[in-house]
Amino acid sequence: MFKKIYKEIKKYDTIVIARHIGVDPDALASQLALKEAIKLSFPKKQVYAVGNGSTKFSYLGRLDKTEDFSNFLLIVLDTPDKKRIDFKDIANAKSVIKIDHHPFIESFGGLEYIDDKASSTCEILMEILLRTKLKCNDEIARLLYCGLVSDSNRFLFDSSTAKTFYLVSSYLNSYQVKISDIYKKLYLRPLKEIRLEGYISLNMKVTENGVGYIILTDDIIAKFKADSASAGNLVNNFNFIDEIIVWIIVTEDTKNNNVRVNIRSRGPEINKIAEKYNGGGHAFASGARLSSLDEAESLINDIDMATEEYLRRKENEDNKC
Repeated sequence: MFKKIYKEIKKYDTIVIARHIGVDPDALASQLALKEAIKLSFPKKQVYAVGNGSTKFSYLGRLDKTEDFSNFLLIVLDTPDKKRIDFKDIANAKSVIKIDHHPFIESFGGLEYIDDKASSTCEILMEILLRTKLKCNDEIARLLYCGLVSDSNRFLFDSSTAKTFYLVSSYLNSYQVKISDIYKKLYLRPLKEIRLEGYISLNMKVTENGVGYIILTDDIIAKFKADSASAGNLVNNFNFIDEIIVWIIVTEDTKNNNVRVNIRSRGPEINKIAEKYNGGGHAFASGARLSSLDEAESLINDIDMATEEYLRRKENEDNKC
């Protein structure tokens, strides 16, 4: 499949690289890394990385402005379903390549490579660059490492396998990547975000089933001079609370007229529930976009019932042992 992807890339003079709405480091880093790898390999090609950016991740690089493309190859990264692609002109693409590490939801048509055991889309790209003639350099390696580290939460998740460490080792042996600089940019945070995190810790509600949740209205976010994207990204900072099995941050985003939901779990699978609410993701790390805060109560209730069922099954299994 990697050779087929390479041949398809080689065929087109214009290539557009897109990813999911609500940018994160893996999605953005994989876009920019693949763009640079294609340009390095084929200097005459026109390659565009498109979508809405985020000032929080500006250290990764800049995206290109969307324009009217023709006779182009569309490469969609880190996105399992069409409704979450941050690019409007999908239907006009002559060919589509999908590269993703989420569980399969739907086909985009064209070539598709899905490895839902991979830690990140950046991990998949590491392998593609190693196994094809696409070129790499220090900057591309930096981007790929950054995206992989972010999506694996510094290798804490089970998606970090022997293959993950093999690929990382190969790149660190071949390219100059200053890990301390990457971590500084990934994890250095403004004081206002730390104070917002403190507010979440003090005000998070916890159900009897161990579902922790908070609803951050626009007024609360404005009080801390933060933004909705930053608030949602704090979800990974609550991974190891003994009394909480599933944790949810609901963030009002009046600028984009929607409500962001970030969900993490150490027990019940949550991605199918997220799909009911215009979202999706991994079994234990998902997100959703709601039309109003009223929907948030329904989503939280669904998560709570799934957690209750999970606890019941776990208790029955423990009793059998």
